[in-house]
Amino acid sequence: MFFDPLFLVFALPGLLLGLYARSRVKSNFNKYSKVRTARNVTGAEVARQLLDAQGLYEVSIEETQGFLSDHYDPRSKVLRLSPDVYRTPSIAAAGVAAHEMGHALQDAGGYFPLQIRSALVPAAQFGSSLAPWLFIAGLLTEFTGLAWVGVIMFAAAVLFTIITLPVEFDASARAKQLLVSNGVLIGDEVDGVNKVLNAAAWTYVAAAVSAIGTLLYYVLLLTGGGRD
Repeated sequence: MFFDPLFLVFALPGLLLGLYARSRVKSNFNKYSKVRTARNVTGAEVARQLLDAQGLYEVSIEETQGFLSDHYDPRSKVLRLSPDVYRTPSIAAAGVAAHEMGHALQDAGGYFPLQIRSALVPAAQFGSSLAPWLFIAGLLTEFTGLAWVGVIMFAAAVLFTIITLPVEFDASARAKQLLVSNGVLIGDEVDGVNKVLNAAAWTYVAAAVSAIGTLLYYVLLLTGGGRD
């Protein structure tokens, strides 16, 4: 297949938004990683305090490698924090740790969007990796049915990025509230957490915009809208 300039119309918004989001995340995280909290507690200590305060004693905390590789695993009930978060007593670390703890709280409370997202993980992983190849193969062989299978599979990945938005926004909202109500942050320290978590939220928005744009491009090609 030759490069289609029309693809840029659909891909460019997500690409530019993604670059902007990553730049904001990096700058805000680096800035507030250097600002210690008044209580001088690490991200791991923040997460443990908030988990225990909510009665989630069964959720363990582990250190994992990578930059901002932090995540909560609902299957094993483990909150995994990157070294910069796990070991650092900073505003940025407190915000990220509390955000991931928010996912554990969602899991414990049966938060419906999180349940949907977890159920979509296999389909999203399969769809995002295999669907484009099926779509291309269908176009090259003029086997429209195969191309539509690729589109439908890719739609599962798109749905995953969309349902991720309320999951992540809710986790951040819980994090900010718990950091204040449990006395982890004092005064205007929450302003730094807001900047770190709000910047991270844009990465999920960018992923959704990019996925939706790609899906629309696929549909346009199959329905003849992108042809002369």
